[in-house]
Amino acid sequence: MAEHKHGSMDVKEHEKTFEGFIRFSMWVAGIAIGVLIFMALANA
Repeated sequence: MAEHKHGSMDVKEHEKTFEGFIRFSMWVAGIAIGVLIFMALANA
């Protein structure tokens, strides 16, 4: 088994994936809030 050195792993790809996940989550949250506001205004 290969020896592991703490702090030597390249995490650029992980950070890029996490950034994409956060961006997607923000879009979904914004759209959901927009839909809820529209539904509240349309029902009034």
